[in-house]
Amino acid sequence: MPSYRAAGALPPKRHIQFRRPDGGLYAEELLSTQGFESLYSLLYHLRPPTATLDVRAWNRARPQFAPNEPLRNRHFRTQRIAAQGDAIEGRIAVLGNADVTIAVAEFEYPMSYFYRNVRGDELLFVHRGSGYLESPLGRLDYRAHDYLIVPVGITYRIVPVERTRMLVYETSGPVQIPRKYRNEFGQLAEHAPYYERDFRPPVLQSPVDDVGAFEVRVAGKERNAIYTVANHPYDVVGWDCYCYPYAFNLDEFAPITGKLHQPPPAHATFESPGAAFCAFVPRLFDYHPLAIPVPYNHSSVDCDEVLYYVSGNFMSRRGVEEGSITLHTAGAPHGPQPGAVEQSLGKTSTDEIAVMVDTFKPLHIAQAASGVEDDEYYRSWLEVPATT
Repeated sequence: MPSYRAAGALPPKRHIQFRRPDGGLYAEELLSTQGFESLYSLLYHLRPPTATLDVRAWNRARPQFAPNEPLRNRHFRTQRIAAQGDAIEGRIAVLGNADVTIAVAEFEYPMSYFYRNVRGDELLFVHRGSGYLESPLGRLDYRAHDYLIVPVGITYRIVPVERTRMLVYETSGPVQIPRKYRNEFGQLAEHAPYYERDFRPPVLQSPVDDVGAFEVRVAGKERNAIYTVANHPYDVVGWDCYCYPYAFNLDEFAPITGKLHQPPPAHATFESPGAAFCAFVPRLFDYHPLAIPVPYNHSSVDCDEVLYYVSGNFMSRRGVEEGSITLHTAGAPHGPQPGAVEQSLGKTSTDEIAVMVDTFKPLHIAQAASGVEDDEYYRSWLEVPATT
């Protein structure tokens, strides 16, 4: 939850002289978003972050997408996509549109370079594994079921301590707390399913006083580049304001429950342009004596719904596994599969964990996903004849 933070050494005012012990000036950097109109932070470097030795092309392969045609519900077994590389090079796109790209990444090697995405914020969900995300603003440790929110323009590197699997959302704009959870001052309201204490900021480390040649890979809008900079990106002695990476763990999410089944917006976690994110975590079921615990059949007429299955017993959906992604597309009804309603009656709770995103523009299917698709998924709502 972005709120005011300060770390390290800071001058009493912005944009004034702030000197090192040797008498030289620290280099102030304004990290701003949406021009100068939205979240920003001020960082104080040992040396200017602008010192650039070289810029060259980054011939990064772009994912190839095809329309969801014929229009149908789909299932991708993403665990079967081979792991490769690090947290950036190992990303394999599954679905995408102009607002969000959905990818998976499984990796065990640290990044040997720094990375900066200037297209939009990134929302990284840690399925399993542990490690840390480091940036000029400090170190952010991660563990299973963490969301890592990385604002646009932050230079970072991910270092796994153990093999890590992530679900990656690359957005076209800011990832924010839903407006319905915030009061007029931006504070989380009493009815929100989380609290400011649940959000973990980075911990500033000692500045890296190093001069040399450091590789920073920059992903832009239709443009990429590899910068070689002369000063280490982590030479920051202090920073303050609102723009920084932070973490939130799903174990801290307090699900909203009711007398009858709650629709997905009750499980909202974040939102970004053209996308709404939700989380389904262990929770008590509805308490009406005749309640049906599993979701009812519904038609998403204005959005595509994407569910990533993390762990537990997915009682409304047979045939999925950990790491499965289902796409329930606008125009195709979906709901519990045959037998799931009756089997759910009397259940008082669920232990499933899944994360979801609804997109309001049609999603296209990445080429890499076609090789792990369950081509018969759309038939999974047919009654299975009893065997004799």
